[in-house]
Amino acid sequence: MLTFIFAILMIWIFGKLIGFAFRAAWGVTKILFTCLFLPVILICLVIGGLIYIALPLLLIIGIVALVCTSK
Repeated sequence: MLTFIFAILMIWIFGKLIGFAFRAAWGVTKILFTCLFLPVILICLVIGGLIYIALPLLLIIGIVALVCTSK
């Protein structure tokens, strides 16, 4: 009986820890894409001569950032 209770509690605790790990990883991924990958991609587009794609993309991201922060 004690083994069963131990197993249930262990699954419950580690299940919560796995959920927390997924939420933390999602936050880190959002930060990396926002602060690192997006500017690098835009710079590479400009260097590669694709300013016609980079400029509208930058404008759309800027408008979305303004709308999201004004709430």
